[in-house]
Amino acid sequence: MAERIGISVSSLRRLEKGDPSLSWGTIARALYVLGELDKLNELLDTANDSIGLVLMDEQLPRRIRKKKITPETGAL
Repeated sequence: MAERIGISVSSLRRLEKGDPSLSWGTIARALYVLGELDKLNELLDTANDSIGLVLMDEQLPRRIRKKKITPETGAL
């Protein structure tokens, strides 16, 4: 399998363990060899990434409300 992908056996082991330091090219070649290249498109589809959407929502700025001006405060 490593030979078909064009990587070393140790890199194949890292791929199987999900090592995040592997290049996207290596992952794409592995998916191609396995006949699952369309899975790469699913990984990059942000509209269907529920975890990514939640994380992006958490980074949105919070609404800041202005203080109400009342006659008691003496502010105009």
